[in-house]
Amino acid sequence: MVRHVHVALAGIVVLTLAGCAKSEPAKDTTAAMMAPAPEPVPAKTISLADLAGRWNFETRGDGTDTTVTKAVVVATADSTGWVLELPSGKKVANHVSVSGDSIMIRSEPYASMRRKGKQVWSEGVYRLENGKLVGTLVGHYANSGADSVLKLHSVGTKQ
Repeated sequence: MVRHVHVALAGIVVLTLAGCAKSEPAKDTTAAMMAPAPEPVPAKTISLADLAGRWNFETRGDGTDTTVTKAVVVATADSTGWVLELPSGKKVANHVSVSGDSIMIRSEPYASMRRKGKQVWSEGVYRLENGKLVGTLVGHYANSGADSVLKLHSVGTKQ
């Protein structure tokens, strides 16, 4: 019987202590869920006016093709009048547009310097890095079957 009294008293003490304990209010997690996401920092828009002038470009194939072709790009202060000057003296019109820090360029068709006897047109994206125009081009070759595209890396230095 003494044992039952001790167990009963122990239960009362536990219940009394539990009732006296301070309870913390539940944390409000909705505020964190409703907080707005930070705004992304927009990429600086490149100015074609800052690029106006003559640029010496060296272009290499992707992978094991390390052959270098050289050409000059004449850049204007707007999206009209950009020209690719080939070593042969041929001038090829280029279509240019800007999106943020990227310059998209697409040439008219011309005789390929890399694949003799083939017509090619190229398109690519350039960014200004440490004062150089750095980008990736894709050459599209006419009547070349499965081997109709070539990925290239190009770097231009302003004259």
